[in-house]
Amino acid sequence: MLKSYGWTDALQAGFAPFAAQGLQPARVVIQHRARFVLISEEGEISAETAGRFLHNASTTDLPVVGDWVAVAPQSGDGVSTIHAVLPRHSQFVRKAAGVVEKPQVVAANFDVVLLTTGLDTDFNLRRIERYLTAAWRTGAQPVVVLTKADLVEDVPAFVREVESVALGAPVLPIAAPQGLGLDALEAYLGPGTTAVMLGMSGVGKSTLVNALAGEARQAVGEVRAADGRGRHTTTHRELVLLPQGGLILDTPGMRELGLWDPGEGAAQTFEDIEALALQCRFNDCSHNGEPGCAVGPALASGVISRERLESYRKLEREGASLPRKADPAAEVVHRKLFAARAKAARRQQRIEEDGED
Repeated sequence: MLKSYGWTDALQAGFAPFAAQGLQPARVVIQHRARFVLISEEGEISAETAGRFLHNASTTDLPVVGDWVAVAPQSGDGVSTIHAVLPRHSQFVRKAAGVVEKPQVVAANFDVVLLTTGLDTDFNLRRIERYLTAAWRTGAQPVVVLTKADLVEDVPAFVREVESVALGAPVLPIAAPQGLGLDALEAYLGPGTTAVMLGMSGVGKSTLVNALAGEARQAVGEVRAADGRGRHTTTHRELVLLPQGGLILDTPGMRELGLWDPGEGAAQTFEDIEALALQCRFNDCSHNGEPGCAVGPALASGVISRERLESYRKLEREGASLPRKADPAAEVVHRKLFAARAKAARRQQRIEEDGED
């Protein structure tokens, strides 16, 4: 049973210390607020976190769907107890909702990230860049899935447009109800492979999961005609075992993706801009008119678009703001640097305008 859910010899070897304590391995397949559904060698079991583990663990250490955990045998009420979470080889972390900024782990231990977006009224390249940044940050392979391909006429044009920003990630057009494109997607869902599905509400994630599973595993909701947005038909995270042996981790649609530490993910998503930035004369070039900037000419010639550059700058600002919020002195330095760059850009603009006159 565990092998069909991705259990390996390496995981078995790493579990030895927990086995010596009389604990058993299991994988989290459904996550509710305080209760989890696990798959163990005995099948499906219900579990809660042990009090001591809950007290000592940080927010990001708590179990999420996809985690491998060490579980005590079921007690009298039929509820097992989770005593530890095994080390993760990948995890999707976003900024938790609320006023206080803190990280939230959404899913763990996946090999592929399926970034789903609909080819309808809500299609947005900038959002795809944002999701790609989060995907690359996990360390897994992103695959962009363009759902609702039956609703547009020139599908290849959309694919080319997305490929221009999805550097290094395959782009697959899908029409799930008709079964179009599913074979190409299933190539990334081989036996023992776990894929996490991320995307906005209403992009057709539940319909796609049902098509891959060959049955109605998830409820499917209506999409508003005005803006193409849907409701959260998936209300909890669930790991689904597919007939072909792969696993797909479905998540509720997100209204907005708050990135936590874009870091290397942004560098991978914007590899073209990063490569140009390495050619700039100054290491702290803001690509806003400084002498010796390599990004400016690429922008002027149309090699990169202004919208893509602004998207890159936005992610840079988000990533830089995280450590500064815990360091007031760094915040002051950043503000002074930003003001100096803005002043230099205005001066350069005046020089160029005078030259035109």
